[in-house]
Amino acid sequence: MSLSPWRRLGLVVAALVLLVPTPAASADPDPASGPQLVGPLPGAVPGDRLADRIEDTYPFFSTPADLAAAGYVEEEFHLSGTADGWAVDGTQVATDVPYTTRIIVRRPVQARHFSGTTLVEWQNVTAGYDLDALWHTESVVRAGHAWVGVSAQRVGVDQLRGWSPARYGGLDVTGGGRFTADELSYDIFTQAGRAVGKALGGLRTRTSLAIGASQSAVRMTVLYDRVLPQQQPVFDGYGFIVGPAPTRAGAEPVFQVLSETDVRTAQRPADTDRFRRWEVAGSAHSGHEGQAYRTPISERDLGGAPQYDCDRPPFSRIPLHHVTAASYDHLRRWVERGTPPPTARPLEFEPDGVTKKRDALGIALGGIRLSQVSAPRAVNTGDNTGETFCRLFGTHVPFDAETLTRLYPNRGDYLHRVVTADAANVHAGYLLPADARRNLADALATGGRR
Repeated sequence: MSLSPWRRLGLVVAALVLLVPTPAASADPDPASGPQLVGPLPGAVPGDRLADRIEDTYPFFSTPADLAAAGYVEEEFHLSGTADGWAVDGTQVATDVPYTTRIIVRRPVQARHFSGTTLVEWQNVTAGYDLDALWHTESVVRAGHAWVGVSAQRVGVDQLRGWSPARYGGLDVTGGGRFTADELSYDIFTQAGRAVGKALGGLRTRTSLAIGASQSAVRMTVLYDRVLPQQQPVFDGYGFIVGPAPTRAGAEPVFQVLSETDVRTAQRPADTDRFRRWEVAGSAHSGHEGQAYRTPISERDLGGAPQYDCDRPPFSRIPLHHVTAASYDHLRRWVERGTPPPTARPLEFEPDGVTKKRDALGIALGGIRLSQVSAPRAVNTGDNTGETFCRLFGTHVPFDAETLTRLYPNRGDYLHRVVTADAANVHAGYLLPADARRNLADALATGGRR
């Protein structure tokens, strides 16, 4: 059968298309469509960070969690574009400054396991390097959320460049050294928020939540209060964890979760229809859970974990991350359904307004009271003193056998108090049922004798 000239031309064009390599799904070939995303980068398994080829390196602070067993994957991308610069007072100081940074993504592999919520974290750099302070494997994976860590600040990016020149040598968030006070960080973070959809392997985000802890919450407060009013909205809601929160009444809801460490005065902002604040008794700004998770990573990537000489035994064991997980769930429903989160009782202060009230055991009064506070096996507080970061770690002092026997004459007394406390917290909305079950499992394992 003979073919028409047009039909023959069509077949030739089709053959040529098949011969042209298809660009990676995450690459954006059109500069006009926004920042360029390159990846996933090779070298996903920890190997030689100082190798000459990027294929033989791996992402800094890659999680040691078995994500594959949970149906998750960790991938890293380079994000490039041009960003405007902003001073902390909201004054614009630069326009269209080239940058290249990285984002790291942990997400479900299959769409049916995705909750539709993406948590975009401003990586914390207080320690001098990028820290995924709000990544908690169990709660994020259980919820089916995607998590994205953004390297927005100079300190973190400079450390990455030195840590693995092959992988990160081309990163720069200072405009070639012209803007070293993180003036570009606000625009870089919001651009990352707009670009993450291209890095989720086809998953479609329904609700995008910006989250930041401690120093990152400080930066996000500037972003929310002073920069965002001059830009288009990016995120659907904001979570400010163990750090300050905005004062502006914006359209996007704001959730602030504070440890006992962070509450220093009886003066606090009131809850509104766009703002909610929770304070968690006995918890620390940087508690035991985070330290236990990061210690092996620090030994792998930094050659050793930091050692601290605190005046009292450090690292509160109150699971602040349980309350944070509940806050994300409320923030998501607040955005999607307009359902406001419950209010919470604040921590109590003495008449001077700066000294926290405590019970006879030394445990803070008021606040959200998880079972580890209501049925204590130890004195956990948010306070400590000593070198460097000790003031952020809180304390953990286990009770002796005599005190435990006095508090819980038999095992049933202890377990009853645990179940009663956490059932009340689940009912109030401060604790997710899965975390209540985790607390009960821990209680059954200890039996109240520790």
